[in-house]
Amino acid sequence: MTCIRFIDLTSGHVVAEVDAMPGDLLLDVARFHDLPLHWRCGQGTCGTCRVHVRHAAQPAVVEVGRRERNVLLRAGLVDAARAGATQWPDIPETWRLACYLEAGETPFDVLLPAPDTN
Repeated sequence: MTCIRFIDLTSGHVVAEVDAMPGDLLLDVARFHDLPLHWRCGQGTCGTCRVHVRHAAQPAVVEVGRRERNVLLRAGLVDAARAGATQWPDIPETWRLACYLEAGETPFDVLLPAPDTN
């Protein structure tokens, strides 16, 4: 099991600490535990489940799939140069989508932004 801490990005407070199996999608974990991770579609097309992730292995490089890159580009969260690259810096400032992000073996923090008001 992997420990995942959900942290409110605005206040810095830990909202919850839960366990997940490696391979579990972060969005599924949040929904199962009824955590305040904002999402609309649940299918990786809207970009509302955006999060920042923090873990002990950072900084590193992470492979990001084409669909996730395109959704983040359409949402205005990355520029065209970043969207065109398959490897991204794995740092807390990098936006990721919870519907694509899998739990691994290493504990990590999920930094939850305030939900969009649009």
